[in-house]
Amino acid sequence: MKLLLVEDSQRLQRSLSTGLRKHGFTVDQAFDGEEALAFLAVNPYDAVVLDLMLPKVDGLTVLSRLRGDGRDCHVLILSANDQTEDRVRGLDLGADDYLVKPFAFDELVSRLRALNRRRAGNKNPVIEIDGIRIDSVSRQVSFADEAIALTPHEYRLLEFLALRRGRVFSHDQLIDQLYDAGSFVTRNAVEAHISALRKRLQSAGAPKLVKTRRGFGYLVE
Repeated sequence: MKLLLVEDSQRLQRSLSTGLRKHGFTVDQAFDGEEALAFLAVNPYDAVVLDLMLPKVDGLTVLSRLRGDGRDCHVLILSANDQTEDRVRGLDLGADDYLVKPFAFDELVSRLRALNRRRAGNKNPVIEIDGIRIDSVSRQVSFADEAIALTPHEYRLLEFLALRRGRVFSHDQLIDQLYDAGSFVTRNAVEAHISALRKRLQSAGAPKLVKTRRGFGYLVE
């Protein structure tokens, strides 16, 4: 899941981005509303974690412009504003969820995972395809009740494609979705991760899950 984290507190930004990355999220960081809009103009995101009290452009304005541009990524508001009218206004403007500060980090992660499942149309946290089980909470993959050890990059690729089963993604689309804006990733690196993932699944006796559509990209059928 690729996130844009919009928060003006550098200390909170640092702790949240570090924690979210450890849980497998790809995170871009914006420290004010103007920077958030610049990121949103050029990058695809599955979700935006959005503070409301932001410098330059406030969070509700960012949300309004985002929805006004027809972007359908999920928005989770993260705010110290805890009045009912604040929550109602944020949700009415198009937010998908609202979490009040202070909050439990595990709850934030759980809500983001739920939004990701909703986006993929899958309410079950466990994806099962051809006997391969992908647990999006524990981030564990298994086949025939045997765990398959994957690197974080390999897991993200598999989960991303499995959640979007039947859709083909090019090298560039996978780079956009699975890596943050500051990363330099080549097509060769994506091919190497795909190849390694296939070898690990094959070594476990699992079916060939990730297919190639020549000239188009990769998919899980």
